[in-house]
Amino acid sequence: MSQPKRPADNKYKRARAICRQSKETIVPFPGPSGATGDSTRHLRLCCADRSQVTPVPAFLDALLPPDHLARQIWNWVDRQADLRTIYQTIVVVEDGPGQPATDPKIMATLWLYATTQGVTSARELDELCVKHLDYIWICGGVPMNYHTLSDFRTQHAQALDDLLTQLNKQLQQANLAALENVAQDGIRVRASAGAASFHREPTLEKHLAEAKAALVALQTPESSGTPPLSARQKSARKRAARERVERLEAALAEMPAVRAAKEANEKDEARVSSTDPQARVMKMPDGGYRPAYNVQFATDTEQLVITGVDVTNSGSDKAEMPPMAEQVQERCDQLPENWLMDGGFVSKASVEAGSAKGMCVLAPVPEAKDKDRDPARALPTDSPAVAEWRERMATPEAKETYKLRAATSECVNAQARSSHGLLQFRVRGLVKVLCVALWIALAHNLLILLRHVQLV
Repeated sequence: MSQPKRPADNKYKRARAICRQSKETIVPFPGPSGATGDSTRHLRLCCADRSQVTPVPAFLDALLPPDHLARQIWNWVDRQADLRTIYQTIVVVEDGPGQPATDPKIMATLWLYATTQGVTSARELDELCVKHLDYIWICGGVPMNYHTLSDFRTQHAQALDDLLTQLNKQLQQANLAALENVAQDGIRVRASAGAASFHREPTLEKHLAEAKAALVALQTPESSGTPPLSARQKSARKRAARERVERLEAALAEMPAVRAAKEANEKDEARVSSTDPQARVMKMPDGGYRPAYNVQFATDTEQLVITGVDVTNSGSDKAEMPPMAEQVQERCDQLPENWLMDGGFVSKASVEAGSAKGMCVLAPVPEAKDKDRDPARALPTDSPAVAEWRERMATPEAKETYKLRAATSECVNAQARSSHGLLQFRVRGLVKVLCVALWIALAHNLLILLRHVQLV
């Protein structure tokens, strides 16, 4: 017996009616640089129109006060953010087939504002777009759906990286990122995979054979005894079966790398997740071991501007300093005077790499195995850079500067967790996880810019 329908939510229906009043707009967009002739493409987009009066009387632009954060984020995205890389992926043009695309400016603003509010779910964001005035204003009458929002969040990694570079240059021009001291730290974030999803190679091969058999079975005609399925149901089942096969194949492809990272006597114990093959079991801050990713942030100590973002699936930080320093140099066109990091990053290779780039590496010197030996005294095997680092860390000046590390990195990590929702990833795979980390860095840095600079 079917369940009785719940009474209609009139407020929800009114909000949904507001969001269905979008109008198609033709937007000229220049072609790629270097193209010959007139390469302008006329894109068909659903653009925000907040001057409209909807059938449910609501003047959209009056929904929010002039100084509201959503307005400020929209102003930055609309007037200053360079989204050309994303616009170039749109294939719906004037007089062409297909529904008009949603303006990327709207979705970028939605995710930036949602990130500042700790919203991490595309389904929750979709619901807010018809129930919450802030998000209704951002949409400007353009309808949303969770699938489009979810895809947009994770499909433009390079565009997000370029946008962070652009934003950081604005912060540098506003003297908000002097790059005198930069602190690097890693934060282990729970992956979207359970511990029970990790299997050895024989089990993965068995599951893959079963998944392939299930996919083949879905391709065969239905027997007369089974209830008929709609075309939509058939398509959904085939897609789910195909994605399971792809995940299991990806898990088996990850097995050699996982086995190589194991000790010689543990190679037969190598396991990979069939849910998120790129996730790894790591030791978490509470001492437990769970599937996770290692999110790396490099942060300027003056205004807590995030200058570098990276994500790895390694539980160790020892090899993470050199690539992060290269990223900061490329993103900000300069390197800091001092590079601050905790003991988990310390290795002779990292100290030498920082010294070769002209930076003073400030990191704790490991305790000597010989309790009577002074850790500041160089070892015979130390390079000049390592010997200088040992001596430097014994000085009061270096110790005082190093205190900035905890006040910087731990604060940014806490804000990412408590304010921006970096508690557990809802996406899978290194590329998608990196996109989420980039959105958090963008939202974090944009809030700093908006606090200090009046946008025009």
